[in-house]
Amino acid sequence: MARDEDAQSAVDDAASGLALYQFRSCPFCIRVRKELARLGVTVELRDAQNDSEHRAALAAGGGRVKVPCLRIAHDDGTDEWLYESADINAWLRKRFEPDHAGG
Repeated sequence: MARDEDAQSAVDDAASGLALYQFRSCPFCIRVRKELARLGVTVELRDAQNDSEHRAALAAGGGRVKVPCLRIAHDDGTDEWLYESADINAWLRKRFEPDHAGG
């Protein structure tokens, strides 16, 4: 997705509080990564399969080790843990797609 420099900078700032817990070969994780790429959104990818610290953080924060899971750090210091690729992709579109941005 093409954006001017200022718009991309705003997207990058908004995405700085996001992290995707995922497995590299999981088809549902791949679906989310493709949507991130399509939207031009860069988030930290956390390998919950091979990294024990990320796996433990997912279990402690999200309540279960299930991927994909998007951790959304809110401005008030709380974290939201969003599971299910379709729900994650819908949230990403609502947040970052120009027709939906701001919602």
